This record gives sequence, structure tokens and C-alpha cells, in this order.
Amino acid sequence: MDLMESVRIALRSLAANKLRSALTMLGIIIGVAAVIALMGVGRGAQHAIDSQIKSLGTNLLFVSPGAVSSEGVRQAQGTAQTLTYEDAIALSDQQNVPAVSAVAPEVRGSGQAVYQGNNVNTQIVGVTPEYGPVRNYNVQSGEFINQSNVNSRSLVAVLGANVANTLFNGEDPVGQSIRINNVTFRVIGLLEAKGGSGFGNQDDQVLVPLTTAQSRLQRSRSGAGNVVSQISVQVADANQMDLAIQQISEVLRVRHHVRYEDDFTIRSQQDMLASANQITGVLTLFLGGVAGISLLVGGIGIMNIMLVSVTERTREIGIRKAIGATRSNVLAQFLTEATILSVLGGLIGIAVGAGIARLIAGFPMGSVTLKPVVALDSILLATLFSLMVGLFFGIYPAFRAARLNPIDALRYE
Repeated sequence: MDLMESVRIALRSLAANKLRSALTMLGIIIGVAAVIALMGVGRGAQHAIDSQIKSLGTNLLFVSPGAVSSEGVRQAQGTAQTLTYEDAIALSDQQNVPAVSAVAPEVRGSGQAVYQGNNVNTQIVGVTPEYGPVRNYNVQSGEFINQSNVNSRSLVAVLGANVANTLFNGEDPVGQSIRINNVTFRVIGLLEAKGGSGFGNQDDQVLVPLTTAQSRLQRSRSGAGNVVSQISVQVADANQMDLAIQQISEVLRVRHHVRYEDDFTIRSQQDMLASANQITGVLTLFLGGVAGISLLVGGIGIMNIMLVSVTERTREIGIRKAIGATRSNVLAQFLTEATILSVLGGLIGIAVGAGIARLIAGFPMGSVTLKPVVALDSILLATLFSLMVGLFFGIYPAFRAARLNPIDALRYE
């Protein structure tokens, strides 16, 4: 008996019990649909985080202050005030750090922005003109902060898209005055929307001149100069990242008079991407594993129905063996039925899972719009897994049918 004949007999047998076959496939359908949809969600989260990190800029290094130690207890990185505006100026010197193309120091804090009856608590970031090109910020209207604003400590501000929408209800804010922590600022620019993620919403912030933030909003200084929260460094060439880290470290060690333990940390954009991908990769595998449990339950359902089918068709098996069917023929017949159940359920599950992913697309999760990614490898994985489930859980019933004694089978009532 050839394969096509086995398929025709299997389809005829399954069609004779349509409801039972459909309910048997339901477990596989739910399992495969869950695998496709949940892995799509995991991939979508990974893609969103990758895009968010890449939108920060290209070839970036992030120099942060070190940690404070109090009574032998070391606190988190960034708690010390060890980086200054003067450090950023030193790093921007091409003679000191030739691998660096641009340097953008920043002072970060929070504040209450108020315009007439509207107000919002948001991030207040003190920046220099280099911050825009280094961090890929483009102005939608108005202008960005310039060097004259920094030198004169001007009371000017550039608004993120979310802050502008909250305060001005979608109207152009350029030229208007707002109050930040009871200090009046004139709005000179509106940033293009960039979106947000677990790394913070880049539209939920107000940019002001660095010197203004230090003198009017923070008033924080160290013995060596004006304290900054972080220094973003753009490297001229992606192949020079390690060289740039070495050059930056040497300059800061000399300036900070440290020899054994650095009082700063340097992270690259690739380090952030690797950490984020590791987290989202584990999340995707976890979601796929949870969904795989449904496939296991569906496989058990196939085994149960196939055992029932063997019992119901005992006389049929005996007749086939009596007229010349071999064990391999009977084994192939029942394996074909189990495989068809699982493969049909898998194909329907793929369609259902892709449909669920499309329905989820655009669903807001906090500041991020979820966009599931249904990749070809997840479809192939789900198809292969459903096929393996059919074969694995169909083997025992098929062997049981093949081993029936034809005389005993003919006597079976």
C-alpha cells in the first residue's frame, strides 16, 4: 500500500468522525496558535527595544559617574558626582581623544512644567548644541539650543512631543513661555516624536541649556567644576570603539587622579543592545515554552483518540491482515492518520496565530505600541513541532494496531 493510498484511507476515516477529529485537532490548533502569537510578541518587543536603542544615535559610548561607598557599602553606579562639564570639554579635544568625533554632556533631573492651566511632571535635561546630532534629535519647528544659549545661560527650552501635547494641546508651542520649577522659560523649539520604551520615553522631556540647568535648576558643583549626569561620546568609526574607550579612560584617569579603581564607567551602545537582546531572547523562549505545553496536551489528545480508534477498528484491522496486510502497512496507516491530524491542526493554528498577532499589532503598552513579528523560523518551528507531536503520540497506538493477532481481531466484538 503506497503513501497516497494511506492518505486517502486516513482522510476517509477521519471524515467518518468529523466532530471527534475536529476536537482532537483543537488542542494542536490552540498550541500552535499560542506559539506563533506569543513568539511574535516576544520578537516584537525585541525589535522595539533594538529600534529604541539605535534611535539614541550611532557609534555611541556613554560615560557615567562611578558609585558612592558609604561605611563599606557600595551603592549603584552613577551615584557619585565625578563627571564634570570640564571633563566633556577635555574629551572633545581631538588631540587628547582622536577617535572621538563629538561629545555631548548632559544634566538630568525632573521638574514640573506649567503652561496656563496645564502642567506635567517630566524629565528636565540640560544639554549643549552637540546633543542634537549626537543623539539623533531633530527639531520639528523652531530651533535647537545653540552655543550662545549655553554661554549666556539663557532661559530657553526645547520641548519633547509628549510634553508639548500635554501643555499646548497640539498647538505649536514655539514662542510661548512656560514655567519649570517656578522659573520662566521661553520655548524656542519642538522636537520630532521618537517614541519610548523601557529605557524611557524620549518624547517626555524638556531640553534646556546645560549651564542654565546647572545654575538655575540643579545648583550642583564638585570641587573640580560643574557636575554632569552623563557624557555621550560619538566615535568617528565603529571599528575604533575599543580604541576610543581606551583614550577616554586615559584622559579621565589623569583628570581625576585615579590609578587603581576608575570613578567612572563606560558603556557602549552594543553592550546595551546585547543586554536587551539577552533579556528579550529569554522572554521569547519562555513564552514559546509556555505555549509548547498546549502542544503537549494536544499530542496527548491525539494519542487518546488514536487508541480509541484502534479499539473501534479491531475487526477492520483483523480483516486487513487476513487478506494480506502486513504489520508495516497497519503501522503506516495509523501513523498517517495521526500525522494528518497534527499537520492539519498545525496549519490552522499558524493561520489563527498570525491572525491574533495582527489583532494585537498597534495595541498600546505604556509608552510603547506593540508590533508582533511573525517570522518564518517560528512558522517552520511550529509546523515541525506539530508534525513531531503527531508522529510521537501516534507511534504507540500504531504499534498496538500493528501487533494485533488477526484471528483474535476477527473474533473481537
